[in-house]
Amino acid sequence: MTRRQWLAATTFLKAIPGWRYEFPRDHFSHPAFRTEWWYYTGNVADAQGRPFGFELTFFRAALAESVERRNVWSTRDAYMAHLALTDIAGKAFYHSERLNRPGPGLAGVDAARGRIWNGNWESLVQPEAHRLRAVAEKFSFALDLAVAKPPVIHGHGGVSQKGPLAGQASHYISFTRLEAGGEIVLGAERFRVRGSAWMDHEFFSSELDEKLAGWDWFSIQLDNREELMLYRLRQKDGAASPWSAGSYVRADGRIEHLEAAELELEPGRKWKNYPVAWRVRVKRLGIDLLAEPRLDSQELLSKAKLTPSYWEGAMVFRGSHRGLGYLEMTGYDDRVLFTRREGVRK
Repeated sequence: MTRRQWLAATTFLKAIPGWRYEFPRDHFSHPAFRTEWWYYTGNVADAQGRPFGFELTFFRAALAESVERRNVWSTRDAYMAHLALTDIAGKAFYHSERLNRPGPGLAGVDAARGRIWNGNWESLVQPEAHRLRAVAEKFSFALDLAVAKPPVIHGHGGVSQKGPLAGQASHYISFTRLEAGGEIVLGAERFRVRGSAWMDHEFFSSELDEKLAGWDWFSIQLDNREELMLYRLRQKDGAASPWSAGSYVRADGRIEHLEAAELELEPGRKWKNYPVAWRVRVKRLGIDLLAEPRLDSQELLSKAKLTPSYWEGAMVFRGSHRGLGYLEMTGYDDRVLFTRREGVRK
């Protein structure tokens, strides 16, 4: 057992049955758990139909159970963030990453103010809307995401199980339908945009099952106002893990858990090592979709090698239903993304 595994096993809470969800408390930080993330993705377009995809993600990772605070730079947690914009019409993908200590207000989570931030990237979480603000070298955006459906709790009994052992799981919350509006600035151009977004929030402590090589995760927003969250955990032998799963959210907000045996996720054509085209079927629900990327080159390359590279991008779905969404694929460069879904984003 590594020191990191020992710490996770002995000092941090595990994601096991019994957690009592409370909102708005559970939209913010859970320092008793080792790892946590807040993941925003969405598809928007301007009035002329020019489409964009966007991603803004915040990570918190505990470096130790506790740290003696000697000065403002002493830190128990590290905060990482990823930012991306897909210019679909321009066939360009932009992304950036950053890693900060909390320090003198550089990064953190403040439930009293409803704020999650890393530098000048932030989410302001309010009961009726989430407000995203982010500035990068080549682009920026300011988006307001109105809550169109209540939060979804995935899994059974408040636990999204991702391995055979107790605690190989996460507490996993999603806003599956956020109505997006705001402004994107790309170079010298400004675009007023509208569309739809998705938000994932997970917290947990355990390591991945050692048999796993990575995962393929889908967020799908159908035109009939239903949503699907699906993930295929990939074992090192190439087979799908029996702990793969998903959720189906009906238009009225009712939730159905989907077991691994109900999911048919068939990879198709590749871009580099990534299978960017898929067939997605859930026969019980009458769902049979062909999934295609809105742009093939949506890989987040880790320039500083703080994390492995991974693919996360805007998708279009056609077939029995139509819709838009996002796909994330990790482990295709032989390394699993920094706990994005330590059991599946994040």
